[in-house]
Amino acid sequence: MSLTPEELDRHRRHILLKEIGGPGVQKLRAAHVSIIGAGALGGPCALYLAAAGVGRIELWDDDRVERSNLQRQIQFTEQDIGALKAEVLAARLRAMDPSIKVDVVAERFREDAAPAGQVLVDASDNFPTRYALNRLAHQTGRAMVHGAAAGWNGQVSVFASGLQDGAPCYQCWVPETPPDAEACDEVGVVGAVTGMTGAAMALEVVKLITGAGKPLIGRVRLIAGLSGESRTVSLRRDAACPTCRIR
Repeated sequence: MSLTPEELDRHRRHILLKEIGGPGVQKLRAAHVSIIGAGALGGPCALYLAAAGVGRIELWDDDRVERSNLQRQIQFTEQDIGALKAEVLAARLRAMDPSIKVDVVAERFREDAAPAGQVLVDASDNFPTRYALNRLAHQTGRAMVHGAAAGWNGQVSVFASGLQDGAPCYQCWVPETPPDAEACDEVGVVGAVTGMTGAAMALEVVKLITGAGKPLIGRVRLIAGLSGESRTVSLRRDAACPTCRIR
């Protein structure tokens, strides 16, 4: 797939990078990504992927915009209150680059859901969705880019147990829902931290698609916004994991 003069102009900053270049931009244009969640993490992730020229983006979310979302979900405005998040975000993405295709699935992600993307992005806010998406990623041999944020902290990882031998899945790291798990609407969250986390998720998707650098497979990046520090921790596959154990 050759790039048009408009695409060459739009993506020339990526083309200048030896790790991406013209071939990498072509891979992005041919890519299909499914994002589960169009809120505080899915919004910035989707915006950066659309700006990078990902050719097809599928958005899953059945929530509607509320005023309390505007503190961190910067893809929305006061005028969007009451509208479906996925529909509003899709319109933003199409406005950024009319040549990309954006699909909207205004449904809550379920166990039998069938996202079509080659890369699955977990931008959800609950453990049942994360576990279901993790199982799907493992069973279908796709990578799952995961992100979460609460308080002043964020985390990003890539789970590719169905793609890479020895790679852990999400359930290897979090075997079951923590008993003290709290959503950001219960503990609060700094808006900029969700933006940092969503952008980091988009970076991992770009690396996976283009082959640039080293994705966070088997590692989790921990972002501590209050101290301004970030560290990366290695993860191990759990031989007893019910999702990815070797039989």
